[in-house]
Amino acid sequence: MKPYYIFTGGPGSGKSTVLQALARLVYPTVPEVGRAIIQQQMQTEGDALPWLNKQRFFEAMFNQSILDYQSQTSETPLFFDRGLLDSIGYARLEHLEIQPNQLYIAKQMLYASPVFIFPPWEAIYTNDKERKQDFALAIQTYEAMHETYKEFGYQLVEVPCTAIEERVEFILEYLHLKP
Repeated sequence: MKPYYIFTGGPGSGKSTVLQALARLVYPTVPEVGRAIIQQQMQTEGDALPWLNKQRFFEAMFNQSILDYQSQTSETPLFFDRGLLDSIGYARLEHLEIQPNQLYIAKQMLYASPVFIFPPWEAIYTNDKERKQDFALAIQTYEAMHETYKEFGYQLVEVPCTAIEERVEFILEYLHLKP
């Protein structure tokens, strides 16, 4: 099993911020595909956006997650801001069509366990031009990710709602890595 660790949870829970802190400590990271797709679609006036065409947005996230996974060669711990199963969780949350082959692929592309799940944290939650969900939907997203990863057999470790440095230290200590 490759040492590819996932950060999941609802939007606005601090995943990307912790990922950036790990990158500053020279750990390899992979940014969130959903935000990149939204930015690209907005620039090109595409419709694969969660507020225009949720099905196309799901499919774009799923396909990009495959490419991101397959393009990695690291044998050292690597941290992903969301993984392939996050797109499945999103599709389930939004009641979108998921093809059997997509579920098959998701079962074959394994990440390391545990998966670090970031709980909803209203004190740090903000919206921007790419994140338009309200906090209630952030909670629902967290629950969908929790259910999806559990269903696929992953152990979940909840990251405490503390300062960034403490969250980074928690993750590195959990994995027995030196901060």
